[in-house]
Amino acid sequence: MTFHAAVFIATSLDGYIARPDGSIDWLTERGEQAGDTGYDEFMASIDTVVMGRKTFEKVLTFGFWPYEGKHVEVLSTTLDPDVDERVIVHRTLDGLVETLADRGAQRIYADGGAVIQTFLRAGLLNELTITTAPVLIGSGLPLFGALDNDVTLVHNATRTLKAGFVQSDYTVLR
Repeated sequence: MTFHAAVFIATSLDGYIARPDGSIDWLTERGEQAGDTGYDEFMASIDTVVMGRKTFEKVLTFGFWPYEGKHVEVLSTTLDPDVDERVIVHRTLDGLVETLADRGAQRIYADGGAVIQTFLRAGLLNELTITTAPVLIGSGLPLFGALDNDVTLVHNATRTLKAGFVQSDYTVLR
């Protein structure tokens, strides 16, 4: 593997990244209260964003394109390959990884529950930065799903942000 894949994501305290309908209102309503999360610095360090269809469709509702100057790859078996000129749609993980290697991608931002889970199961993730919001939403889309094996993490740091947000950084061991 020639690239370094990182996750930078927020969850509710009960481990959800979105409500069952995909809404992230629980985060957007309070996210700015956290102060500087390091997201801008993180984004400046990556050259490629990889996401799934649901995350891509959510990004389209933002009213602006947050990935200007980045390569954006969408992993989806159902999305129209010509859906958007700003992205490349991949049907398989192998095809995506081949494209990333061929292009010489260096630092990948893996975003969205399905992509994060796929990368984790495939042994493609190198680091996790998880910001926990001080809210319980009760149900929704979990950050992590079923795994075939334990994934050992090395805890690097935890910091307290404003308004009760907590952020932890981990290195993923193979």
